[in-house]
Amino acid sequence: MGRYDFRFNEETLSYERTEKKLGERVKSFVVNTLTSITMGFILVIMLYYYFDSPKEKSLKRENEQLLAQYKILDKKLNSAADVLKALEQRDDNIFRVVFEAEPIPSSIRRAGSGGVNIYENLENMDNSKLVISTSKKINELSKAIYIQSKSYDEIEIMVKNKLKMLASIPAIIPIAIKDFKRISSGFGYRIHPIYKQRIAHMGMDFTGTLNTPIYATGNGKVIKINRQRGYGKRIVIDHGYGYKTIYAHLNGYNVKKGQKVKRGDLIGYLGSTGISTGPHLHYEIKKNGKPVNPINYYYTDLTADAYDSIVEAASNTGQSMD
Repeated sequence: MGRYDFRFNEETLSYERTEKKLGERVKSFVVNTLTSITMGFILVIMLYYYFDSPKEKSLKRENEQLLAQYKILDKKLNSAADVLKALEQRDDNIFRVVFEAEPIPSSIRRAGSGGVNIYENLENMDNSKLVISTSKKINELSKAIYIQSKSYDEIEIMVKNKLKMLASIPAIIPIAIKDFKRISSGFGYRIHPIYKQRIAHMGMDFTGTLNTPIYATGNGKVIKINRQRGYGKRIVIDHGYGYKTIYAHLNGYNVKKGQKVKRGDLIGYLGSTGISTGPHLHYEIKKNGKPVNPINYYYTDLTADAYDSIVEAASNTGQSMD
C-alpha cells in the first residue's frame, strides 16, 4: 500500500512509476485493513473452536477426573446398598423374629423425600443424569442407614429385656442335683395321700431329707412368706413377665418378704409342714395366674438324660405326699 504504483508501458516495454491518487490510496488501505481483520477473525474462530487453551485443557482433565470419580462412587453406592439390604433382611427375618417384633415395613425403609424437587439445581450440569442419580442414591442410602441404626437401637433394648426375661423365667429344678432323690408326684391328677380321692395336683413333689436347701428357680422378688392351710410354710416369688413360683411344706426360710433374689439363691429348707405325709418340696409355677407343668421349664441345669429321667419319674407317680 505505497504512495506509488508501477504500470507496464507496452510501447517502451518497461514499468513506469506513477503516483497513486489519494482516493485510491485510501481505498486500498481500507480493503487491506478489512481483509486483515477478516482473516484474523476467521483465524481466532478456528483457534477457539478447534484448539483448546491450556486453561480449557486443564478444565477438561478435571471434568474427566470428576466423571470417573462419580462412576466409581456410583459403583460403591450400589455395593453399599446391597450390603444394607442384606442387613435389613437379617434384621427383619432373624433378629425381629427371635425377639417377637414386627418387621419394619418397606414403605418406611424406602420412604421417598417427595415435595420440592431438591435436584433442580443439578439439572443444568454436564452429565446431569449421572450426578442426579448418584445424589439420589446417597440420599436414599443415608435415610435407610438411619432407619436401620434406629432398628438396631430397638433390638439392643429387646436384647436387654430378653436377657432379663430369660434370667427371670423359672428354668432350673429347685433342689440341687446332688440332693435330688426322686419325684413323688408329677403335675396333673393323682390320688391324694390323705383324702384318697383323685384330685388335681398343680405342681411337682420332690422328696428329700429334712432341711435340704431349696433354691430360687429364676430372678424375682419374694412377695409372700407365710403359712397357708395345706401348704404349710411357703414362699411365693414373683418373677415378672407373668411368672410366679411357689415353694411349699418348708421347714424354714432364708429370705424375707420384699427381698430380691436371683436364680440359684438359697431361699429355704425342705420340710413337712402343712398337709404332708413326709419331708418333701411341693413346687408350682404359675403363668398369668394359671398353673403350668414345671417339667416344661427344666432346661438350664439338666442334661438330656437327666431331663428324660425326671419326665419318666413324674409320669410314673400315682399318689403324692400332699
